[in-house]
Amino acid sequence: MELTVFLAVLAAAVMHAGWNVLVKLKLDRFLSLCLIQTLMGLMGLAMLLVFPTPAASSIPYAVLSGVLHLGYNLFLARSYRTGDLSQVYPIARGAAPLLTLATTWLIAHEDVTPTAALGIAVLVAGIWFVSVVGRRGVRLDGYTIFFALGTSVFIAAYTVVDGLGGRVSGTPSSYAAMVFVFDAAFLAATALYLRGPGVIREVAPFWKFGLAGALLSAGAYWIAIWAMSNAPIAAVAALRETSILVVMLLSMRVLKETVTLSRLAGAAFIVAGAILIRLS
Repeated sequence: MELTVFLAVLAAAVMHAGWNVLVKLKLDRFLSLCLIQTLMGLMGLAMLLVFPTPAASSIPYAVLSGVLHLGYNLFLARSYRTGDLSQVYPIARGAAPLLTLATTWLIAHEDVTPTAALGIAVLVAGIWFVSVVGRRGVRLDGYTIFFALGTSVFIAAYTVVDGLGGRVSGTPSSYAAMVFVFDAAFLAATALYLRGPGVIREVAPFWKFGLAGALLSAGAYWIAIWAMSNAPIAAVAALRETSILVVMLLSMRVLKETVTLSRLAGAAFIVAGAILIRLS
């Protein structure tokens, strides 16, 4: 993987971790996601005015991505409602890289080098080590685990769709903007259906947190779509998950959650996996 792409994806991982922390602060999890995604949709509209028009063939990909992101947001919100960030986040992200690798190989016929494949495996092992060790210190019910694992399925699905959609669009930035718009539209409609018009009044006081989260989330996924247009989708998807290291640190400092030394040891596998992906 080229150094520019590698560093950009690492930066995206930091931003991705940041907005996930913001989701856990001050506001109902579902409403936090709605606020962030709605503001991202507005950013997407502005981006469409600036960047070239994407190829029409990429529109179905963006629409499907919006549907998959809706499922992702609903499952993620349910996971965060009853689970700690430092436990739910690794589980939700842990299986996604392997699912993405399998899907891109079967559907897109995209090969990765042996070194990259080993890096993905090592990185995922580190994520699962981090998420499983020390579980006795965090209470997780079966439903939380179910929704966290379900989130992984949606992550893998929209990652593959957006990797392919960004490539056929001819302009990954415009494609990212379309994804933001469809994502926001579907989630906002769902919020209004489930909670009623009162959701606008509920989220309005938290617009500053929402704006910060939207900037981080939009930047992170914008970079990811660009990177997947220039590197193997599975490798980019796995490298994004280095965000777990940032989440562990932020969960200790900001959310005061317990992160044991044994779980921190799993970080070594994640770093080793990232190095292997860079060398591939």
